[in-house]
Amino acid sequence: MSAPLTPSPLRIEDAVLDEVCKAGDPWMGEVRLGQTFRILDLEGNQAVDTLFYSAADPEERYSAVDTIARQARLYLTTGSVLYSSEGRPMLTITADTCGRHDTLGGACAAESNTVRYALDKRPMHSCRDSFMHALNHCACATRRSMSKRDITANVNFFMNVPVTPDGRLKFDDGISGAGKYVEMRAEMDLVVLISNCPQLNNPCNAYNPTPVRLLVWD
Repeated sequence: MSAPLTPSPLRIEDAVLDEVCKAGDPWMGEVRLGQTFRILDLEGNQAVDTLFYSAADPEERYSAVDTIARQARLYLTTGSVLYSSEGRPMLTITADTCGRHDTLGGACAAESNTVRYALDKRPMHSCRDSFMHALNHCACATRRSMSKRDITANVNFFMNVPVTPDGRLKFDDGISGAGKYVEMRAEMDLVVLISNCPQLNNPCNAYNPTPVRLLVWD
């Protein structure tokens, strides 16, 4: 079940950053300590694979293990704290109109598409491809010499991945809708790496990747 929804009081016209990330595209940028970062699902059921790194040292990055263990729950929503590999808070979710976000499903890749679906799916674009594209072309990534070794377990915002009674993961229809969003307060200076998922083989984005909107407030 999803948690109670918590809308934000922030106004879009006050945002200091307002960008659209097209369907299937990567995005990389910085969010500073105390700023609020919103991911807005423009058309509904889109999955947004996201990684967070300390801007001071990208060796410190989002840790799914620490985040799950410290809160004793698998899914993220308002009040959830995302922890780093050093055990420090990176972000706190302050508003959420979707209600639940996945920590387990990971990012699609050529290899996983082949194993899960079929050999002829291997050439299809994937989130790992998007992450690598951003790391190779974004100025902030080049400045920190980040590479494929920095791609680790990610958050899947808006994605619905229930755990079955026998402990397996199931990719289900999304629970998000047009205009739903999740909002986070940065607890340190961050680099944010996003793959706006291009997946066409499971219902994480209704078999139809769509754009998302990214906003930041001081």
